[in-house]
Amino acid sequence: MPAPAAPATSSPGAADVRVAGVRKAYGTVEAVAGIDLEVGAGTFFTLLGPSGSGKTTTLRLIAGFERPDAGTISLAGEDITNRPPHARDLNTVFQDYALFPHMTVAENVGYGLRVRGVRRSLRDSQVAEVLRTVRLDGFGDRKPVQLSGGQRQRVALARSIVNTPRVLLLDEPLGALDLKLRQEMQLFLKALQQELGMTFVYVTHDQEEALTMSDRLAVFNEGRIEQMGTPAEVYDRPATEFVAGFVGTSNIVERDGRRLCVRPERIAFADEGEQATISDVVFVGAFTRYLVETEAGERLSVVQQNDRQPHARGERVRLAWRDEDAFQLAGEIGQP
Repeated sequence: MPAPAAPATSSPGAADVRVAGVRKAYGTVEAVAGIDLEVGAGTFFTLLGPSGSGKTTTLRLIAGFERPDAGTISLAGEDITNRPPHARDLNTVFQDYALFPHMTVAENVGYGLRVRGVRRSLRDSQVAEVLRTVRLDGFGDRKPVQLSGGQRQRVALARSIVNTPRVLLLDEPLGALDLKLRQEMQLFLKALQQELGMTFVYVTHDQEEALTMSDRLAVFNEGRIEQMGTPAEVYDRPATEFVAGFVGTSNIVERDGRRLCVRPERIAFADEGEQATISDVVFVGAFTRYLVETEAGERLSVVQQNDRQPHARGERVRLAWRDEDAFQLAGEIGQP
């Protein structure tokens, strides 16, 4: 199967991707406002944030499609800030697949090898191997129009990894797929990344997708990175109120002069605790989401698995959570 390019020219201990002090503005709009991040070799790293947060611009800067106004970008310890896209040891997968409709699957996958002058026999064997890797063995003679959306996305992946780039950039590649296929492709992409041992830098606005697939992630907001860490770190200990609200659902409560964050699934209906009234009940399959209002006027979300005693709108309940499940939020970025 394809393998990442050997790091023969890497600096010892270098990250595969390093972005240092990078800024990018379009007129008066600062799309990327001086960010720093490192992506370790063999990592599935996700840039997560809402539309306009700077995540896609950051990916385009890494790819070389945009040039930064300030800062540097390094690949395996080498400064690539001013290199054109074709001179960077990376490839990009886009949401729209960008396949040639008149070419077969095999011709699409082998196109880059043909441009590089790889001889036909070697090209054919590499294409066949990578099609097996993306579970499309036997599909080489088909045209893109004969494939499903998930299959076309796998062809785009095959084309991007056939020449074994050091880093693969993925710009919301699953955005055009329906929910079931999107979930299947999430598992496929993660398994593929682990099989290849290649570094993936992935852009998405989908929080569940980021938590499911990533080894590490960076949460973007208004051109800045609000938090970086593992999915568990970001979810369980969000650094700011923005992260707490964007990555999953959070309850912000005032207790003893402190602003605390408590996740809905960490709040329990109990025999003792703070009194509240259920104002709404939302059935979500395996669980039910309850909207409750405390006597202090706080509106909270509580999630309960459906194997427990159900509750009704208007019912009076008591709420409880463990001290370790409520944590104080930091101030805005740059504040303690």
